[in-house]
Amino acid sequence: MRRKDREITDRSKINEIIKSCHCCRLGFCDGGRAYIVPLNFGFEIDGDRRIFYFHSATEGRKIDLIDKTHFASFELDTNYMLHTGEKACDYAARFDCVMGEGRVDFITDREEKIRALNLIMQHYTDKNCWAYDEKLLNAMTVFKLEVQDISCKQHL
Repeated sequence: MRRKDREITDRSKINEIIKSCHCCRLGFCDGGRAYIVPLNFGFEIDGDRRIFYFHSATEGRKIDLIDKTHFASFELDTNYMLHTGEKACDYAARFDCVMGEGRVDFITDREEKIRALNLIMQHYTDKNCWAYDEKLLNAMTVFKLEVQDISCKQHL
């Protein structure tokens, strides 16, 4: 990171920023072209590992790219606020941002799928015990991204 004065390295602070985010954007490389998709997500810490969980339709460009590469970059941001000024160059933005990359794998085990969906729901509702219609459960894809590299920036 170029601006070390804005870098956040404290694990608990990074986790708090992630918890405050509403959208995780996954970035894929598709034949030399970037493909970015915003997703709802769940998140857990397992020892030193951070794992993000997502759900999706069973087919489409994102699914094809996961199947092909099992890799994605991610970005989350929150606390955006515009600081105005008299001149254009006086304008700046305040934000918190977490970025990284990791291995992506599909979850096929029914119980693990339900656990992942509960983590997604917990992120948005603080409730982690939900019932899922079996037909819908079978009609969706659930996948996880295990973080291999992460960075966090806070611009005040």
